[in-house]
Amino acid sequence: VRPMRSLLESQLRPWELGAAMFAIFGGVALALAAVGLYGVIAYGVAQRTHEVGVRVALGARRADVVALVVGQAVRVTVAGLVLGLALTWFGVRWVEPLLYGVSGHDPMTLGIVCVALLGVALAASALPARRAAAVDPVTALRSE
Repeated sequence: VRPMRSLLESQLRPWELGAAMFAIFGGVALALAAVGLYGVIAYGVAQRTHEVGVRVALGARRADVVALVVGQAVRVTVAGLVLGLALTWFGVRWVEPLLYGVSGHDPMTLGIVCVALLGVALAASALPARRAAAVDPVTALRSE
């Protein structure tokens, strides 16, 4: 008499390896998406330094300018997340047979990815926006 696990171990090993590789590649893909998202949003906010300078010179509070820039970045990110979730919802049928021990529509996994990318978007827009809002308006207006 042997445990069922020992009987099936040789057949389960390739599936477990595949699941581990999917997890590793998924983590790498999430990291690459986060770095790319940070780069694009930070570059876009840095390009708006002149606009931020004009807004501050015309009397806008720095906190309002930062909130405007961060809000626009978050709206774009949420639109991308909605589109990505829709594509995931319809495209999962081709990947789901390869998954081991998890559904393709796992709300926990999708939620973690969305929260991570939204956090990256917040950081990517807030840091450069605060930096741009802290610049003297005269310096920002002369920069271009």
